[in-house]
Amino acid sequence: MTDPAPASLPAPPYYAVVFTAVRTADDNGYGEADERLLKLAAEQPGFLGIDSARRADGLGITVSYWRDEDSIAPWREHAEHALARAHGRERWYSSFALHVAKVERAYGFTRPADS
Repeated sequence: MTDPAPASLPAPPYYAVVFTAVRTADDNGYGEADERLLKLAAEQPGFLGIDSARRADGLGITVSYWRDEDSIAPWREHAEHALARAHGRERWYSSFALHVAKVERAYGFTRPADS
């Protein structure tokens, strides 16, 4: 397993799709679907990376990064992604919100390994 780290992204501008959700108590196939969708998203033209975190109480935030808005639209319409969204409403989420934002500035920090 690799050490956790933020997604490695190009210089802005690019787009961030922020998906914040509260999971239901039962898995209902979520784990397998999530792994499949991550692989599919990474294959989409314009996909740049992803960051994701989940609290023990079920609240999770996933941010996917895209080159431009024209890259986001085909992913939204992808057949497996559309099916997963339907399953999300039916069984995986008690609530969610989605935000699309243009990233105009970005910076980061990584502690040197010998510190």
